[in-house]
Amino acid sequence: MVEEYEKKRRRQVGTMRAIMDYAMGIVFVLVGLFFFYAFFTKTPIMGREPGGLDVAIGVLFVVYGVWRVYRGYRKNYFKE
Repeated sequence: MVEEYEKKRRRQVGTMRAIMDYAMGIVFVLVGLFFFYAFFTKTPIMGREPGGLDVAIGVLFVVYGVWRVYRGYRKNYFKE
């Protein structure tokens, strides 16, 4: 009985964490794409022209966002 409850609880927690990883991953990818868009269209961000640092930050955001989505897909949160 206790094992079934623990298994159900882990599955619920894993599902919630996966949903959070998907959502946060999408947000990070969108922020990274915004930095790329601002750089390539020369749209000022906070009153200044975007430079190489903005591209580097955009790359980091996109890579981290993709990693979060992958982590949500993998759902390997608990060590057994």
